[in-house]
Amino acid sequence: MTITNQTSPRADKRRGLHARWLGLRMFAAVALVGAALTGCTGEQFQKGYILPPGALEQIPIGASQDQVLIVMGTPSTVATLDGEVFYYISQRSERVVAFMNQKVIDQRVIAIYFDKSRRVRRLANYGLQDGKIFDFISRTTPTSGQEMSYLAPLFKLLSFN
Repeated sequence: MTITNQTSPRADKRRGLHARWLGLRMFAAVALVGAALTGCTGEQFQKGYILPPGALEQIPIGASQDQVLIVMGTPSTVATLDGEVFYYISQRSERVVAFMNQKVIDQRVIAIYFDKSRRVRRLANYGLQDGKIFDFISRTTPTSGQEMSYLAPLFKLLSFN
């Protein structure tokens, strides 16, 4: 006696639908995980002044202060100690993963020095290698005076003055 394993066309159709449904669910799961991970990818931040391309080439030595303002715009800060200096400050940082701290990758300070007649005397482009990293937005306020330790009130109480 020979036994053959024959299935009905209806059972074959159910298995095919089940396999397709399983494949579709697997694809949806992979797409969902991929979409969730793209939210965790890194991002870059630009703070401060954004230097227009070719702007420094448009400012020759001897150019007027008004010409500098037209080409570069309003400076980030101005110093008036020896003549006048315009500072344009920018910083780029990146975060590899969305919930991690930012790391400074570039920092620029463009200084334009003027003489007494308000003409460009010198241009300087300082980068990250020329100085230290500074904080654009500090969450602490420095106070003047001395800091008190926990023992200072106790010693003050025990003093005989």
